Amino acid sequence: MTTHKYLLPQSAWLRGFSSNIQSVVQRALDEQRLVGAVVLVSQHGEVIHQQASGFADREAVRPMTVDTVFRLASVSKPIVSVAALVLVAQGRLELDEDIGIWKLDFQPRLADGRTARITARQLLSHMAGLSYRFFEADENSPYAMAGVSDGMDASGISLEENLRRIASVPLIYEPGTAWGYSLATDVLGALIERIQGAPLDKAVRQLVTGPLGMNYTGFVTNNPQRVAVAYVNDTPSPHRLTEGETVSPFDGAVGIKYSPARIFDTQSFPSGGAGMAGTAGDFFCLLEALRQGGGKLLPDELIAEMGRDQTNGLELPNAPGFGFGLGFSVLRDALLAASPESLGTWRWGGAYGHSWFVDHVQGLSVVAFTNTQFEGMSGRFVTEMRDVIYGALETSL
Repeated sequence: MTTHKYLLPQSAWLRGFSSNIQSVVQRALDEQRLVGAVVLVSQHGEVIHQQASGFADREAVRPMTVDTVFRLASVSKPIVSVAALVLVAQGRLELDEDIGIWKLDFQPRLADGRTARITARQLLSHMAGLSYRFFEADENSPYAMAGVSDGMDASGISLEENLRRIASVPLIYEPGTAWGYSLATDVLGALIERIQGAPLDKAVRQLVTGPLGMNYTGFVTNNPQRVAVAYVNDTPSPHRLTEGETVSPFDGAVGIKYSPARIFDTQSFPSGGAGMAGTAGDFFCLLEALRQGGGKLLPDELIAEMGRDQTNGLELPNAPGFGFGLGFSVLRDALLAASPESLGTWRWGGAYGHSWFVDHVQGLSVVAFTNTQFEGMSGRFVTEMRDVIYGALETSL
């Protein structure tokens, strides 16, 4: 007799679902593509999978746990973006007004010398004409020559000074006319500080992480024993990321200069785009608050705006089928993206080795934090995790 999955008790399906995810994680560990990982999956508000595997510190044989703290890199962006949108919900910030009215020490110009008008919407959607230093070809490129920090190095400068340096370089394009992943969220952080009247770490705590009980997420952490050691994919196995090491995720780019010690330094400036640390569970709480809506953090209309493609159909480099909303990418063509995800799915990651997505149609929130770059951000593991989850959902129908 043939037994179909949908005839089995739900608990049996869940056991199979979890087993399949565990196999994906274990294979990545066995093949030494990852050192450690934490994975959380919920559907329709119910946690259906949770695991911690591998090592938080391989050399010390310290196991990964579900409450391990990770350096978040660009996982900071949705958190800081939500903080800005809370200000919008409070009527204290307008998405489409010129941020110049807030008198930041940030007055970028276009290549022809004209003063640029930049809005909060353009910062949130990365259409403000900015870029990242790590995209540049060498140390003689404009951001490098200006001493711009990408927010992951031990720069020793203030947020205000970094904004001044960013603004000293002409914009790449007129705001609103193109898309480019950038330091826009760092500028957004300075804007939040100005409006909230508090340093960014305190402002984010007041606006987002405090209300949601994200108690282990912030710009500084003081307990190294809870923090995952950062590793870099290498042969035959990942090597421990060293202080000041530069690693490039893209061919032809100078790469990111990392300071793993930065998250312990109370004097490092709060980088809205890359400077936070936190647990997978904390970030999971944020995703679920946004997915479920109901006004707990933001009104539903603002959450919908976050998930709307803001690019007017522009193509994102190396991300066919995706547009960009207010803080993360948005799937707009599943065929072009070769993805089983539903249209409108939110997705992004972080350069220390993280990925996450939210699929409203399927009711899914998925967080996969690893301590291994760049496999955990853009390697096989990310695609395998996505595909095993959707493959299991298909068999449950």
